Amino acid sequence: MIAHWDEVESHRRAKGEMDAEWQRLGDAAGTRGVGVNRARIAPGKLSTPPHSHGASEEIVFVLGGSGLSWQDEQVYAVGPGDCIVHLADHEEHTLRGGDDGLDVLIYGTRHPTELGWLPRSSAIRLGWPWVQGRTDDPWDVEAQSPPLDFGEPADRPATIVNVDDVEPEFGGTARPLGAAAQSRATGLWHVRLTAGASGAPAHCHSAEEEVFVVLEGTLTLELIPSPNAARLGGAEPEEHELRAGHVVARPPGTRIAHRFVAGPEGAVYLAYGTRQTNDIAYYPDDGKVVLRGVGVTIDL
Repeated sequence: MIAHWDEVESHRRAKGEMDAEWQRLGDAAGTRGVGVNRARIAPGKLSTPPHSHGASEEIVFVLGGSGLSWQDEQVYAVGPGDCIVHLADHEEHTLRGGDDGLDVLIYGTRHPTELGWLPRSSAIRLGWPWVQGRTDDPWDVEAQSPPLDFGEPADRPATIVNVDDVEPEFGGTARPLGAAAQSRATGLWHVRLTAGASGAPAHCHSAEEEVFVVLEGTLTLELIPSPNAARLGGAEPEEHELRAGHVVARPPGTRIAHRFVAGPEGAVYLAYGTRQTNDIAYYPDDGKVVLRGVGVTIDL
C-alpha cells in the first residue's frame, strides 16, 4: 500500500540509444490495474523505443531535468512540471534526455489483452509476449536501427501542459493536469495543501484505482474502514506519516476510505486515478454514496 522511491530497486535498461534507470513504484506500493514507474533518462538517450499502445493510456509528469518528447516524428521540449498525455491507439512516442537528463513519472493503465506496436522493429506486443515470428528481444533490433531523428522543437500540442498554466480548482488547491492535457481514461491532479489542510474528503471506490505520489512536504494518510470492512475483517482506523517520495496505492474494493492531511510545512502531491463509469464512491464522514455513471448522490 505504501512505498518510498528511495527504497524501490532500480533497473537500468541500456541498449543502443536507449538508456534509463527504471523503478516500478506502482508494483512496490501494490497497484493492480494501473502502474507508475519512475524513469531517469540519461542525457541524449531515449527512455524506450518509439511505441504506441492499443488500449493503455499513459500520463507522464516531469519531475526534473530537461528533454524532448518525440511523437510521430514531431519534437516538443519538456521540463519540470510538464504533463504529457498519450492516448490509447494514438501516436508513437518516446522521450529523450537533455543535457542534464530527464526525470519523469510514467503512469499507465494495464490491460491483459494490450496490443503494443514498435514501428522501427516491426514488433507487436500482445499482452505480455512479443510477436515477431522470432525469439530475439525487440530492443536488440531497435539498438541496431539508425538513430531516431530529432528536429527542432515545435509548438506544443494540447496534450502537453505545464502545472503553472492549468487553472486550480477546489479553492485553489488542485490543478487537473490530466484533463487539461486531454486525458480520457485516467486523470492526474497536482495538489498543493497549506499546513493542516485536508485533500479530498475521506472516501473509497468500488471500481476506480488511485495512486498518490508525495512531491514536497509531509502528509498524514488517514485510513477509515467502512462499517462493513470493520465487521468483516476487524479493521481499525490507521494513520501513516508520509514525506516526499512516498507512493500510496489505493486499489478498488478495499472498503477502507482514505484522506490526506498536510503537515506543518504544507505538502504537494500528485493524485492519479482511473475513470470508471460503474464506480461507486463512499464518503463516510458525510454518509454519502456517489454513483458516478448516473451522476446520483445518495444520503445514507
